[in-house]
Amino acid sequence: MQTLTIKIPPALEQDIARASAREHLSKSELVRRALTAYLRHGDCAHPAPTSALDRAGDLVGCFSGGPADLASNPAHMADFGKV
Repeated sequence: MQTLTIKIPPALEQDIARASAREHLSKSELVRRALTAYLRHGDCAHPAPTSALDRAGDLVGCFSGGPADLASNPAHMADFGKV
């Protein structure tokens, strides 16, 4: 097994120590598991791009009272693209 040395703030070291005691794991094992979970779930610094629908999908269809489709009425598109 390889060794990796990192610098962490004292507060993080204390959190790791408390968590390792609570979970009955060594600090090394706790950090290994945390890094494995982080990398497995794709929570890296450059996540896969998502669409606007993916990000706001829970909002789709939550409003009522407006036109069903703005593009279906030419009047709604009359000023489209004009500055």
